[in-house]
Amino acid sequence: MSERKAKITRETKETSVKVELNVDGTSQFEIATGVRFFDHMLSQLAQHGLFDMKLSATGQDQHHVVEDVAICLGRAFNQALGNKKSIVRMSDATVPMDETLALVALDISGRGYVVFDAHFDNSKIEDMSADMVRHFFVSFASEAKLNIHAKVICGINDHHKAEGLFKALARSLDAATRIDERIIGIPSTKDKIED
Repeated sequence: MSERKAKITRETKETSVKVELNVDGTSQFEIATGVRFFDHMLSQLAQHGLFDMKLSATGQDQHHVVEDVAICLGRAFNQALGNKKSIVRMSDATVPMDETLALVALDISGRGYVVFDAHFDNSKIEDMSADMVRHFFVSFASEAKLNIHAKVICGINDHHKAEGLFKALARSLDAATRIDERIIGIPSTKDKIED
């Protein structure tokens, strides 16, 4: 199996983002975006997805930093997975975090689409706008070309809700990107997953 790695750089007037990703990693990560809570969420993604990730981002405002990181990370996953040969493709994970239960189901379908069902009681979670959690999922799915359903089934604490969603995304991504040697070729009746 060839190495499933990618490097993505994005430079705009608003942001500078660099991502190095190894899908078949061991949770080695270095993350610095200037948004502490976002760094914490991305660390959950790397840790619980077993992805190696080096990610740095700077920018004028939080919205564009989170959005452009999501774009770059999505592109990195899409690039690293190549033609998607022999991947499991579909998976889901339900993650408890104290009073919160979060669910993410996804399909590496070649089509970006998100259904996001989570309510946050406050406009900010620590130093990050709460709506940026939803916006990350939408931007990431669009560039990674994933169908994602994300739902907070129950919960009270906004930090726990967001973290539960990122952990569930990590676990479902890990499972869906795994190679299954029983799958010969592309896991689609079309024999192709758009990249």
